[in-house]
Amino acid sequence: MTSDVHACITPYSYATGKEEKIGLAKAAHLINRLRDENTIVIDNGDMLEGSPLSYYHFHKNRDRNNPFSNLMNMAGYDFYNLGNHDFNFGEEVLFDHMDTLKMPCITANVLYQGKPLSKPYRILNIDGKKIALFGVMTHFVPNWEKEENIRDLEFLDAFECAKNAVSQIREKENADYIVGVYHGGLEKDPLTGEETEVQTSENQGYRICSEIEGIDVLLCGHQHHPMEGKLKDTVFIQPAHEGRQIALVEIDDNGIVAKLLDTDDVADEDILSFIKEEEEECQKWLDQPLGETAIDLNIIDEDDARLHKSQVITFLNRVCEDCSGADISGNALFLHARGFRKQITMRDLVSTYVFPNTLVVKKVTGKILKEYLEKCAEFWDVENGKIIVEKHHDFPTPLHFNYDMLDGVEYTIRVSNPAGQRITRLTRNGKDIKEDDEFTLCINNYRASGGGGFTMLKEAETVKEIQRNVVEIIADYITKVKVIDFEPVHNIEIEI
Repeated sequence: MTSDVHACITPYSYATGKEEKIGLAKAAHLINRLRDENTIVIDNGDMLEGSPLSYYHFHKNRDRNNPFSNLMNMAGYDFYNLGNHDFNFGEEVLFDHMDTLKMPCITANVLYQGKPLSKPYRILNIDGKKIALFGVMTHFVPNWEKEENIRDLEFLDAFECAKNAVSQIREKENADYIVGVYHGGLEKDPLTGEETEVQTSENQGYRICSEIEGIDVLLCGHQHHPMEGKLKDTVFIQPAHEGRQIALVEIDDNGIVAKLLDTDDVADEDILSFIKEEEEECQKWLDQPLGETAIDLNIIDEDDARLHKSQVITFLNRVCEDCSGADISGNALFLHARGFRKQITMRDLVSTYVFPNTLVVKKVTGKILKEYLEKCAEFWDVENGKIIVEKHHDFPTPLHFNYDMLDGVEYTIRVSNPAGQRITRLTRNGKDIKEDDEFTLCINNYRASGGGGFTMLKEAETVKEIQRNVVEIIADYITKVKVIDFEPVHNIEIEI
């Protein structure tokens, strides 16, 4: 099984150009090397979004056939499950993708116009064994996705649908094994049962394994964190993202063995050949110069760039304020962001702002603003007298996108204070902000929907929505100003 390939096809880093053990082409080579007549190959979702190639195709080249669907056919998958990012480009793209795929969908907890996309389960007869297979995905999509992209879709609770599927299988089928495919991860540590994230039901893998009897194997995804093990009576496994690993589960009379395999050093030449033309076009587009910067916008040390607010964030916030007219703006430094070199190209942009977000302007009070910043402040912790990233923001799923840094205000975070009491200074232009003061705040659509547990922003009044991709907004701004130059802003203090 692969999961969370995120449109990463070729084995080259878009940021550095160097070859790595990533991409569908290398994963497919490994799969084909291992495949025999008793092998079932599954993709567990998030295939359409996440790479510069995906951005180029769906924003610049959408009149062409979607290459990712055809590449999945070439890779020889037998079944596929949907992931939350497969809905990012709307229903037309989604259903064109599904119509092109030559293998069945197993996502049973999503309804389109009231009808499920898949049967509750499938029965496979492999080497004399009867295997029941069901698929579900995180039902949290409406908390993130733009409404127009999922207008005719309904997402049912993944746990309840998995429970119902297993109940039907056990009642109606005499299956030797039950295998679940879940585009979601484990919300608790499988060894200790300790909560590893806020229990929102975004991830329910721990609950599925521990509360639903009869599941022999649960294939997980979504969290981008490799893990394997056994929880109660269920073997679980989750591979790394971008085709870095496949999850291999071997079932025979001696039992069930699950292991993670790094992808091959060799890439599938047919896949590389198929994507070559559009990939070359994408590479040329990525290297187009947009403008220059007179200040240092490189990211060398990500943690330091968050702790001391890189001027890349100042720049992104300035762009958002310019586009929206808002008083205040907030952006996160995404994981592995590279920042901008002196001559800025599209490669810099898509390697720094990696999500397909749009912008939303909210009306917030001083009270809501402080609650927002208190939630951001939970990103930090203190260990041995040093400020570190709080462990649940680092593991099992990196949540660096949930630490926003704001411009338009000045504030201090005292990390050693209890959560909820860490903002010790909050001013605008040097003047203390009162609870009933009102401001306009520009944030991305994910944050505006409450994504990351920021419910205070979801509930705030929406002033306007800017339905343009943030990368395009940034590119237009750089093209307009030609040279980025401003006085660095150091408005955030983080202290022990």
